[in-house]
Amino acid sequence: MIILSPKYKEFLQVKCKREFLEGTTAAGKTTIGIFKFMCLVADSDKKFHVIAGDDVGTTEKNVINSENGLLEQFEGIAEYYPKGKDKTRLPHIVYETNKGEKIIYVCGYGDQKRWKKVLGGQVGCVYLDEVNLANMEFMREITHRCKYMITTSNPDDPNLDIYKEFINKSRPLKKHEKDYPLELLKELKEPHVKGWVHWYFTFNDNPSLTKEDIQEKIDATPVGTKMYKNKILGLRGKATGLCFDLQPKNIITVGQAKKMKFQIFSVGCDTSYSKESHDKVTLEGIGITIDGKCVLLKEKTFNNKDRTIPFAPSDVVQWIVEFMEEFKNEWGFARTCFIDNADQGTIMEVRKAKRQNKLIYNFENAWKKTKIITRVQLQESWLGTGDFLVVETCKDYIDECNKYSFDENNQPEDGNDHSINGGQYAWLPYKKKIGNWELIKKIIKDESEEQHE
Repeated sequence: MIILSPKYKEFLQVKCKREFLEGTTAAGKTTIGIFKFMCLVADSDKKFHVIAGDDVGTTEKNVINSENGLLEQFEGIAEYYPKGKDKTRLPHIVYETNKGEKIIYVCGYGDQKRWKKVLGGQVGCVYLDEVNLANMEFMREITHRCKYMITTSNPDDPNLDIYKEFINKSRPLKKHEKDYPLELLKELKEPHVKGWVHWYFTFNDNPSLTKEDIQEKIDATPVGTKMYKNKILGLRGKATGLCFDLQPKNIITVGQAKKMKFQIFSVGCDTSYSKESHDKVTLEGIGITIDGKCVLLKEKTFNNKDRTIPFAPSDVVQWIVEFMEEFKNEWGFARTCFIDNADQGTIMEVRKAKRQNKLIYNFENAWKKTKIITRVQLQESWLGTGDFLVVETCKDYIDECNKYSFDENNQPEDGNDHSINGGQYAWLPYKKKIGNWELIKKIIKDESEEQHE
């Protein structure tokens, strides 16, 4: 028997075309999702419907035969035939309803030959388990062949196409936005499709779980791993572990930053002109206080991916100068902008602008002799000691810190790092003025003795 929380009850009453259920593990997404799916199948005028997952075996385990799964919830009126029955040779469920017999096909995303047979015609309702694993050709095909679709997923790599093409086009009900992590709300940024609703469920929405049950699941998952972020925090992220442990203590308000006394201001710029990726041009302005705290004060980011007319280095030059003027007026004078030295085209353009316009700013190559892993070590140490702070308005930077991870080879990934890189370019020349340098230099062998005075 399903115990219904207030949010479960509301979910069952909402009528829409597409529903995307996302959140922590053990939030009851599958249990309540399959119940609503079966109710809508019973009410549908269509005879044929679909349940799909990573493969048929996994779908049987997660959805059909699980505790509180489909067969347990609808015992006596739903029968599963894994090898087909009579003229229907595909795995399917026969479901007896007041509107007659319904056929629910069961298939896996990876078995293209089988799911193409299933999708030979129009269907009524579709239930997709672990949709983050779905074959995109399957998704694009089935979305045009059904009237209603419900999907479940634990959060995954935010760069997956499933998010951009489907999940991120949905929106939560206004009353539930307050329950969402800011990072996840920000991900739902594609143009909204009317009738597409996003639901975020956590442990606390599942009334069948005790406090002891929840704590046991938390204790069993190592902090800092991808699994912990996805399944326990209910946040999207990839790779095997976060590089930075960004805590609430590291995020401050503009008002708090305004009270600090700064000795140095600096700007860093990382660049990317690609239309094929989510890589960005990032401008990051930092200040270093007289007591050695590095504070990220201001940022701006630009992306070429979705622009009809892509920007070029000449555009970026204007943005750099505008950013430094704004930074000077809001925080203080940063004389130098350190630009990714892999982008000599932008550096040449901005130096030409300096000569032509007699700009007071300097534009230098980023100081990159310090290896990336060493930069990560330094910054993680400063986060731990409270010597690295981020103003809460720098949302892209915070977002990257909550995604930037070690890859399977235990190296910082090449991605989710453009704002982070821009920030590093700003503080690298002044690293010896930050935090516990005298202590940490005994632990970390720095490859660079560069010091900018």
